[in-house]
Amino acid sequence: MARPLQFAIIGCGLIGRKRAAALAPGQLRYACDLDPDRAATLAGSHPGCTAVSDHQSLLADEQVDAVIVATLNGSLAPLALAAVRAGKHVLMEKPGGLNAGQLRAVATAAEVTQVRVRLGYNHRFHPSLQKARALVDAGALGPLMFLRGRYGHGGRKGYEQEWRADPKLSGGGELIDQGVHLIDLAGWFLGDLPEVSGHATTSYWAMPVDDNAFLSLRTTAGQTAWLHVSCTEWKNLFSLEIYGRDAKLALDGLGGSYGPERCTFYKMLPQMGPPETMVWDYPAGDDSWRLELAAFAEDIHAQREPQPGLREGIRTLEIVETIYRSSGYPVSTATVE
Repeated sequence: MARPLQFAIIGCGLIGRKRAAALAPGQLRYACDLDPDRAATLAGSHPGCTAVSDHQSLLADEQVDAVIVATLNGSLAPLALAAVRAGKHVLMEKPGGLNAGQLRAVATAAEVTQVRVRLGYNHRFHPSLQKARALVDAGALGPLMFLRGRYGHGGRKGYEQEWRADPKLSGGGELIDQGVHLIDLAGWFLGDLPEVSGHATTSYWAMPVDDNAFLSLRTTAGQTAWLHVSCTEWKNLFSLEIYGRDAKLALDGLGGSYGPERCTFYKMLPQMGPPETMVWDYPAGDDSWRLELAAFAEDIHAQREPQPGLREGIRTLEIVETIYRSSGYPVSTATVE
């Protein structure tokens, strides 16, 4: 049996803490953050973990197998690239970088060192999404026709002053923040989406990035993903509807402030009319972080290409860039070396 993988986490904020909580005891070797107190707090809850403020020391440790990068968007690709070049497998948070070019640089380096890089799109591992994936794969919906997704929150006092409102740190606004989750899910169910149209806009918040985006994405076969993301939603919302010729799925909620997680299956009857309906509720909470880490470990042990990996991450950011350019928002030209 292979020994448990040894991890380092760079970025000890909310997401870094969620990632650390999903690791088994003894797996976290380093907690790294520019704020020494924050690194020490996380390390203190994981026996055997060392707090550091310089990522170079953990990259030099041969006992570290994999690095989780959970920083602000502007630091994701540079840190992931350094880890890949050091021969470490990487789980990097979405969106992976400020632009697709940064992820292409990471992909080029990963080909040389033959490490695995997974993008942290944990929504794929929520129970309602896992149920939907199983039903689609089993053919329960018949051929898929289109999907409709909505995702948003209402911001908070001072939201326009936070790092997400600074394009140098974030790469954009709501589209590159929550929107990439919907784009990733659309591609997961429908496949490649080469036709891209839509627009982003700043409707409410006084900031140089978008607070709403509206997308229409199509496959070469004509299947459509119609998506809206918003940080003027006021009441937090997640809704994804997947339409097949024989049935429909409605996924609502993500737990917590987004409401109870539920998957509803509507099956068309031969006589049509009111559909046959089945409902699955998931009140137990969010286990997606643990499941995603388990998938990452399997990527490494099986030497398989992660999904979503760099290919999916690059395509998602290409879609974001297309919408930003067509809407008059600047696209980051920051590079990583």
